[in-house]
Amino acid sequence: MLYKSLIRKLFFILNPECAHSLVFRFLKIFQTITPLLKLNYKLSHKYDTPVTVAGITFPNRIGIAAGLDKDAEVFDALGSLGFGHIEIGTVTPKPQPGNPRPRLFRLVADQALINRMGFNNKGSKDAAKRLAKKKTPVIIGGNIGKNKVTPNEQATQDYLTAFDDIYPYVDYFVVNVSSPNTPGLRELQSKKPLTELLSALQQKNKTMPGLKPIFLKIAPDLTFEQIDDIIEIVNTTAIAGVIATNTTITRENLKTPQSRIKEIGYGGLSGKPLKDKNTEIIRYIKQKSGNRFAIIGVGGIFTPQDAIEKLEAGADLVQVLTGYIYEGPAIAKKINKAIYVNDKQRNKR
Repeated sequence: MLYKSLIRKLFFILNPECAHSLVFRFLKIFQTITPLLKLNYKLSHKYDTPVTVAGITFPNRIGIAAGLDKDAEVFDALGSLGFGHIEIGTVTPKPQPGNPRPRLFRLVADQALINRMGFNNKGSKDAAKRLAKKKTPVIIGGNIGKNKVTPNEQATQDYLTAFDDIYPYVDYFVVNVSSPNTPGLRELQSKKPLTELLSALQQKNKTMPGLKPIFLKIAPDLTFEQIDDIIEIVNTTAIAGVIATNTTITRENLKTPQSRIKEIGYGGLSGKPLKDKNTEIIRYIKQKSGNRFAIIGVGGIFTPQDAIEKLEAGADLVQVLTGYIYEGPAIAKKINKAIYVNDKQRNKR
């Protein structure tokens, strides 16, 4: 309650990126106090219900989506808030500044965000240095992408380089070809280039000391016919599954005035407006795939019931990002407790 009534109001006075930087300063300081970090991790994971997905035993079903801890700076601190997994990135082989500011906007009336960050990060080698210093048992996902200046014809090498750099320090990988903020990136979702990319990564994966699960993050703007192609590609390349979904380029049924939407301009929309569409996509993939691969659901999760709806639709794990910003750091513990109670009640039936 304190977060919504006071802390969020103070943060929301600030520019979104300034607020983000301020929060990260606190998290970085907290992360340096190792005894407190580990104690808080233990206390916040009181209602954990371990679950095995894609061969990995996750402490619980709730995680942080890529886009928050882009440079792998505060994953231990976030894990100590009750999250079972943290997806870092998107990281690219070379550092890049991302798109010009302003590039992050709040739509408070819609409980949403619009971002056009553009894969701003310090590079995969830099992220690897911090990942090597992990202090807690939190599961780490590595979300990888291509540099903006890399032509799509050479994109595979970017993904392979980032894969190689962070491989020793992550538990699973996510291939991001669905961000709307890197020009031409979504073209890689087409059947031929996507099959070639995922096949190359799987081939590389098989040469490493241990096979690590690879997930594909898809856009919510795909048609069902395109999703059918995705399902076929996932089965053909034998990757672990999909993350449904990334941000959307649509601007439907928003409460924020259209004048403000036009003023903001392009970017990916996340938050509450994606909730129902995202759940529909999860349900469709689950049914059409015949439960042959894992699904991680992300988009519009603000409450425990939102998370449970995603799980009941077919998601094996769920992630939050915009919900974390609007609901606060207690969101993981609330969702964990609700899932714990829900599982106990289901087992009694």
